[in-house]
Amino acid sequence: MNAIIDEFPQPADLYYLNHAAVAPWPARSARAVERFARENIATGARDYSQWLVTERSLRERLARLLNASSRADIALVKNTSEALSFVAFGLDWREGEQVIISSEEFPSNRIVWEALRPRGVEVVQVDLQGDDAEGALLAACTPRTRLMAISAVQYASGLRLDLERLGLGCEQRDVLLCIDAIQQLGALGMDVQRSRCAFAMADGHKWMLGPEGLGVFYCRQDLRERLALHEYGWHMLENAGDYDRDDWAPARSARRFECGSPNMLGAMALEASLSLLEEVGMVQVERALHERVQWLLDGLNQMTGVRLLSAQAPDRRAGIVTFTADAWDNRQLHERLKAEQIICAQRGGGIRLSPHFYTEARVIEHTLQRVRTILDE
Repeated sequence: MNAIIDEFPQPADLYYLNHAAVAPWPARSARAVERFARENIATGARDYSQWLVTERSLRERLARLLNASSRADIALVKNTSEALSFVAFGLDWREGEQVIISSEEFPSNRIVWEALRPRGVEVVQVDLQGDDAEGALLAACTPRTRLMAISAVQYASGLRLDLERLGLGCEQRDVLLCIDAIQQLGALGMDVQRSRCAFAMADGHKWMLGPEGLGVFYCRQDLRERLALHEYGWHMLENAGDYDRDDWAPARSARRFECGSPNMLGAMALEASLSLLEEVGMVQVERALHERVQWLLDGLNQMTGVRLLSAQAPDRRAGIVTFTADAWDNRQLHERLKAEQIICAQRGGGIRLSPHFYTEARVIEHTLQRVRTILDE
């Protein structure tokens, strides 16, 4: 465990519980970026071929993290929103078709579908507050439903959905399943094959512990050529690098969605971050995260006036614990915690805490103690 803690040399007076927003990098990622910068200073792109080895390793790590059938299913994108846009504006919509989303989605997984309304696409929002969120989502499907776009874990409440059940239900209804995986990938295990999803996407800067500006887009092989392309350039070609050819065709792999020069700096950092997750193993990452979430839940449940907004059943939670205090305005409580170096977020009508697998006991103990003291004032 000491080796893991050494990867996150945070100040002793900082209590970081905001991985559902932007996560700290591991030390190895900072070193990878430093090496890359020094190499650029000294030799420029002389060893570009070696950079491509790292980029290939990143694709392979992402494929394993998602359990994709091949790294050819993986595109490196700027962010989740870009990948969602590839899907939304790549499908050949017909007027009257529907998209099913939840009423709790982050704007990225709502606005992109609402932007299709001029094409006659109807966006149906489903309330997840009942006892059977998956049942409600599937019941909303009609013969006009083309696609269900759902977050694996809701960003505010932390509600975790049964992706395998949704995938099977969508498959039976001939509905494409598109998963915004940003609040699950890197926190919990994920399997795009078992979930039968058509598409999945996530940014690297949350639970994957990487930088902003680089994410992953999984596109199932049989669907790649069904998405119309709207961005073109040298990098998305099947024969990328053969600059003298007059004829061209998009890459058969998911690289067809990468129009121009790659974010090689981001690739260096994210590849290093994922190497840490692989060394620890996602089974252990998930187990350790569940322990920390349970610790927070137990502590908050013991406080008078605290109301938990997150599901508490183990199969319904990931890394997010959101709560509200009866006697406090959420904005004021968040500012108070921030002033005391407890880094969290104000989301979904409450205060959102989000540890990761490496979060030390002192961070959780201190946070609970300070919340208790503040509420007793």
